[in-house]
Amino acid sequence: MIGRFGPMELIIILAIALLIFGPKKLPEIGRAMGKTIKEFKAHTNKITSDDDEDTKEEGKKLSSNETGTDSVDQSVKTERSDEESRSS
Repeated sequence: MIGRFGPMELIIILAIALLIFGPKKLPEIGRAMGKTIKEFKAHTNKITSDDDEDTKEEGKKLSSNETGTDSVDQSVKTERSDEESRSS
């Protein structure tokens, strides 16, 4: 199955990499891959935290809009009652 590497497969892959790149180059490649993965995780976390902040801001805007519509509804009701009292 693709994606399931057991211990034997990993040993074979590492042996082939050792033969291709040699013992001096292999640690450098490992460090470079580690740095790449670290940067990728940092950028991914930054993007997800930015999305979370945007979602919170939109929630605040929506709740402030709801209270704004409540005050508009209240002012319309007040105006209607004022007009009704004037016409009577």
